Amino acid sequence: MYIDIAYENLAMFVKKLPNLLMMYLELLQREEEREVEVNWEDQSRINQFSKLNTRMDRLEDEYKAQKTEKEYLDDLAMEIELLDEDEPVLYKIGDAFVKIPLEDAQARLEKAKEDIDSCVDDLDSQITQISTEMDELKKTLYA
Repeated sequence: MYIDIAYENLAMFVKKLPNLLMMYLELLQREEEREVEVNWEDQSRINQFSKLNTRMDRLEDEYKAQKTEKEYLDDLAMEIELLDEDEPVLYKIGDAFVKIPLEDAQARLEKAKEDIDSCVDDLDSQITQISTEMDELKKTLYA
């Protein structure tokens, strides 16, 4: 019984096979008609756009990480303001925690915040510049 059903299914498939092959050949011909020749200049522009896009993704990830680090430092600055001025503060330097006076910790924290602010500003300007270059490439490629 199972052999009969399998044989009937196979017979139906064999009958439909020429039609399926013809449809496949038509699809291949349509695909060949849709192919567009890309000259060397356009291909180099496409490659440049791809490089810029990859760089943009990397810079955006770094920008997010720096913004998060800035938020952590802002929170830490708020917490340090609540501490007693006479007690030393555990401050992380490298992999070690060192006890330093509160004023020194606040000064180091402000310096770290300034460094991150300048890094964020630099990343923002790089992202803007890359975005402008990508827009120009888009205009050129779509023209």
